[in-house]
Amino acid sequence: MADQAQSLIRKIETRDALVGVVGLGYVGLPLAVEFAQAGFSVLGFEVSSKKAEAVNRGHSYVGDVPGEQLASVVQAGRLSATLGYERLGEVDALCVCVPTPLNKTGDPDVSYIISVTESIRMTVRPGQLIVLESTTYPGTTRELLLPALTQGGRLKVATDFFLAFSPERVDPGNQVWTIRNTPKVVGGITPSCTEVARTLYATIVDHVVVVSSTEAAELTKLLENTFRSVNIALANEMAIVCDKLGVDVWEVIAAASSKPFGFMKFTPGPGLGGHCIPVDPHYLSWKMKTLDYKTRLVELASEINAEMPRYVAEKAADLLNQSGKPVKGSGVLVVGAAYKRDTDDTRESPALDIIRLLAEKGAKVTYHDPLVPSLRHEGQDLESVSLDDQQLAAADVVVIVTDHSDVDYDLIRRAARPVLDTRNVLQREAPETAAAAASE
Repeated sequence: MADQAQSLIRKIETRDALVGVVGLGYVGLPLAVEFAQAGFSVLGFEVSSKKAEAVNRGHSYVGDVPGEQLASVVQAGRLSATLGYERLGEVDALCVCVPTPLNKTGDPDVSYIISVTESIRMTVRPGQLIVLESTTYPGTTRELLLPALTQGGRLKVATDFFLAFSPERVDPGNQVWTIRNTPKVVGGITPSCTEVARTLYATIVDHVVVVSSTEAAELTKLLENTFRSVNIALANEMAIVCDKLGVDVWEVIAAASSKPFGFMKFTPGPGLGGHCIPVDPHYLSWKMKTLDYKTRLVELASEINAEMPRYVAEKAADLLNQSGKPVKGSGVLVVGAAYKRDTDDTRESPALDIIRLLAEKGAKVTYHDPLVPSLRHEGQDLESVSLDDQQLAAADVVVIVTDHSDVDYDLIRRAARPVLDTRNVLQREAPETAAAAASE
């Protein structure tokens, strides 16, 4: 193995390597804290002065990072944040955790990766490891980062610097599977790149899974979330099927789940949300279109999932109609604005679409979410209302979108309002009283 690789591995193993993390969001901040707790000095790079200042004060803005945990590593001098990218050349290992959203046409937006890569190109030096963690299409690391970092022939990959891809596997709000006990997939441009990256991540995770290339690592992430997207789409379509047949979909799923082989439980819901499942399959579809192949199943699943907020809005309208009330002017209380239980993350949340669709029909929509006190969506500022008898009395229908643990579901039941329970939480919480609750 090249001298640079051996030297960098020694620095990592002795915790003498300075680790950098670009992007201190839902992925980057937990990663930075994990490295700091493992004994490394960590430098975080942010373009948001608000986030950088918060980190340097030890104030966490990410639910999965307890404030006292962040404050501890900051006060110990293990973690600090800097604004901008001027100090990229100081670090020995750099993990890039920047957003990779979709643009308005549904195509991948890798502008953040390109911007950071250009900054790295200007500062990259011998003895550095660069690892991309942002979800993207297969080929990104080799086709975008590698040419930029070797431009001009000044530095050679695997001789002077090392380049790899390792997909993030953060599940916001999950208290069981953390960075430490979740296996970490790593694939490098060359075997030596892979080994350096494996050594880095082995200091913070229990098990590193090595694959043969950056493309294999990139595609691993897309398969994981496309698998979920396709199976959730099947559960969502089954919910519609059961609704039309007058059968309880939750009963059917529970019965099917009793089979000890050949079945994996997925549940329907109001639509997909978060930073991965609604987005990642589009990266795969886009890439395959460039190779003249259409991923029909993947695209159909995305279409089904994307239509669920509209389906929920229509079901809410049906409940109002059954009560002899039009949508226009009726009060609708949406319970839950976050995209998943017990998090404050509203990225791509189906609740936002449901609120918008009902408001467009003239409904007076309010929302309650104990973890999301306010939100801004399509230019409109909304604030969470309290969940009490007064708010429930003003609602002609209640739509449960997010099944947070800290919600008084007994109060919702007692209010005797029509309830559209898209998460089946009423039946889960109290089966004996939930028979009359509408659920999808």
